[in-house]
Amino acid sequence: MLQSYQAIYNHGHLTWLTDKPSVEEAHVIVTLLPVEEALMPKAKRQPSRRIAGQGKILGDIIAPAAPIEDWNELA
Repeated sequence: MLQSYQAIYNHGHLTWLTDKPSVEEAHVIVTLLPVEEALMPKAKRQPSRRIAGQGKILGDIIAPAAPIEDWNELA
């Protein structure tokens, strides 16, 4: 059975984009795609530690800020 895995090859090293195959040995077919920013793993952004604990919740965080009736005003 054929299975597909995605990885990025960079200077002799593979970075797996999905789970790494659980095999010791296998024959592989390599397809070269142009390097695109969309294929590169994105670094997670973290807020600065200097602002930790300084945020305040003002009001309801679940309800929309504007009434639902106003959402379609531009349509």
